[in-house]
Amino acid sequence: MQGIRIVDLSTVFSGPMAAALLSDQGADVIKVESLEGDTTRMIGPAKGDLSSAFIAANRGKRNIALDLKTPAAIEVLHALLARADVLIENFRPGVMQRLGLPDADLAQRYPGLIRLSITGFGPDGPRALDKAYDAVIQAIGGVAASQRDPATGAPVILASTVSDKVTALTAAQAVTAALFARSRDGQGRRVEVSMLDATLAFQWPDAMYNHVWVDDAPAPFPEFGATQRPWRTADGHVATMVPQPAEFAGMCAALGRPDIPQDPRFATLPARYRHGKELRALLEPLMAQFDNATLEANFRAHGAALGRVNERPEVLSDPQVRHNQSVVEVPNGDAGRVRVARSAARFDGQAQAPTQGGARLGQHSAEILNELGFDDHRIAALRASGAVRQSP
Repeated sequence: MQGIRIVDLSTVFSGPMAAALLSDQGADVIKVESLEGDTTRMIGPAKGDLSSAFIAANRGKRNIALDLKTPAAIEVLHALLARADVLIENFRPGVMQRLGLPDADLAQRYPGLIRLSITGFGPDGPRALDKAYDAVIQAIGGVAASQRDPATGAPVILASTVSDKVTALTAAQAVTAALFARSRDGQGRRVEVSMLDATLAFQWPDAMYNHVWVDDAPAPFPEFGATQRPWRTADGHVATMVPQPAEFAGMCAALGRPDIPQDPRFATLPARYRHGKELRALLEPLMAQFDNATLEANFRAHGAALGRVNERPEVLSDPQVRHNQSVVEVPNGDAGRVRVARSAARFDGQAQAPTQGGARLGQHSAEILNELGFDDHRIAALRASGAVRQSP
């Protein structure tokens, strides 16, 4: 992505994480932030206006703080867009128009610009103007209903912003597709991604498989993962999945019960789904008699997948995580070094790791304005008017 410049107006997670991924891959991302700062600056442990959540979602970006309600700041934004390849925003429908930035005008003024709009529900429809955050989309999109409390059956909101994150991945892929199309026809495009649509697409292959058939629908299948939860062991917990016949047989052999696959209730994958509770009750005491290390060794020897449940601090010391260098340390100015999870993709064996953490609010305002041709006198006037903020 070297040579691609992205102007990121987005906040919280969905847009910022998409832009951070593209930054990892070489794009020059300029985050345009309000004078009050992104909400994520207040989420997680922090040093001043740098929180851990903000750093993770905004690593590698330069930062300019603008009050987009002022004409002077809008002038600065237009100067940025004149040099940009991509604009990312996640305002609710209508906000860009109220800022004097309707899409039709942007398309006419910057015909090569890729304009990514991320919304909660889409550009129109009964909920288009509603506020949307991750938990709301998890609820409406069926994620909460797919994660049931095993004791009460109540729906569960995942303790991770999964809808934001899958939206970010979807948006980043859509931007690269739009850039590829532009390389062929020279045209910019408006790209629209809603959190609801991204979440439904994410849910569809497994959590929603009982809703695929339209004509002559087969009988419903037991819900995916209905009995899928960690197994208690002698010294912790593990998780396993064994969909293939040989893998299921291997698991049973690893637990000292090679006879289980001969039981008609468990002889096939559909049968195991339909008798999931009985299988769970049979396997729980078998798992509990072994420690994690023994289970890992036994399962590996019998060709069955298993992983110990790492507590969050243990993730950092997991041998495979360390081998992959999945978590890297990068400098973050006066805040010291920080850890971030690098982008997963490798290109010709080379990982795409960020080279710096997150910026303080307005950290690069003067630098960016100088690049745009604003002299020191104009920059001072912008700061005095309150249109621009420069961090100390």
